[in-house]
Amino acid sequence: MVTGSGDFELTVHELRVVARYVTDTAQELLPVFESADPDDPRPRAAVDAAWDFVHGAPRTALQRVTSVDAHRAAREASTEVSRLTAQAAGDAASAAYLHPIRKAHQVGHILRAAANAARIAEIQSDGDEDAANRIIEQARARATPLLIEILCRYPSPPSGRSRAAQLMSALDSAIRASR
Repeated sequence: MVTGSGDFELTVHELRVVARYVTDTAQELLPVFESADPDDPRPRAAVDAAWDFVHGAPRTALQRVTSVDAHRAAREASTEVSRLTAQAAGDAASAAYLHPIRKAHQVGHILRAAANAARIAEIQSDGDEDAANRIIEQARARATPLLIEILCRYPSPPSGRSRAAQLMSALDSAIRASR
């Protein structure tokens, strides 16, 4: 099955590959959010909805609704690291709806969760850039050949002003260079 119209085609299988990549990272980050905001179930619900899609369930309103809810949780998070974690969870659920249009902002739906994980590592190590670089390298190594091919259908994102955006740009460059 091929997803809607755009600049190129994305199959449901390809969307599942992207969703798995994003959801693996979001799953790893959940304890960070839950230790800071233990009474907020929205990021976990988004990750669970993403796994449903990854494991074969159809795309439904569940992924859309839980994605929006997790992004709301990010805006309401008590710490920067819990904000970044909730955002990654929202990205995991929304990966099922990645658009096949050649716009640089679409890359964020593929790589922002991993960039957020790198930023979290940096924050938790008192600004140690090596901690972020290790996470970027791990994320690059997890990129399958199909994920790389999908990523390369999109233009590279601009570096951006935030540290997370800079890390996403570094990850994008590293993945493209590994082709």
